[in-house]
Amino acid sequence: MDDWQLLEAWRDGDRAAGEALLGNYLGMLTRFFRNKVDDPDDVADLVAETMLACTRSRERVRDSGAFRSFLFSSAMNMLRRHYRKKVKRGREVDDFAKICVGDSDNPRSLTSMVSLQREGRLLVRALRRLPLDQQIVLELTHIENLNGSEIAELLGIPKPTVYTRLRRGTEKLRAQVVDLAESPEIATSTMTGLRTWAAQVRDEITD
Repeated sequence: MDDWQLLEAWRDGDRAAGEALLGNYLGMLTRFFRNKVDDPDDVADLVAETMLACTRSRERVRDSGAFRSFLFSSAMNMLRRHYRKKVKRGREVDDFAKICVGDSDNPRSLTSMVSLQREGRLLVRALRRLPLDQQIVLELTHIENLNGSEIAELLGIPKPTVYTRLRRGTEKLRAQVVDLAESPEIATSTMTGLRTWAAQVRDEITD
């Protein structure tokens, strides 16, 4: 069965279909949330809430196209809800250009990835200092290995917007790496080997 069929079967009570669907996307969802919330204990809850939201929304998106885009839209909504609860304000938190994970870092979110090498940890810390809209595009590019068209579809934004966020995010990432690195040599090796360290982060956060 494809993903949509698995979802339909899960909605009809087929637990095995739900487990299969979760297995298809557990790694991607875990990576998405783990570097964007300040408490690692919240990650499993957000993954579960995202999957359950899909079962409730399916009837409204029958012709929406790729399941991955539908799932990621639900994940983005869960992240927005998480931040609304976190800031404890009446206003909506919809503009990820104004939210930075690093503003309220919990040390546990980084120490949970202690097996990463020095450059990998540095990359994670630097990414968390970027506005979320740029952090998301950079992670989808370098950690998930998606291209501009795939990211545009996933986020529901024009492809030029993807490239603008990627360019600006890369510039800010380089500045944050320089600021955080113990030496100019480490900063240079981190940016030069960006794909290598991104792959390490992906391997570390697989499920």
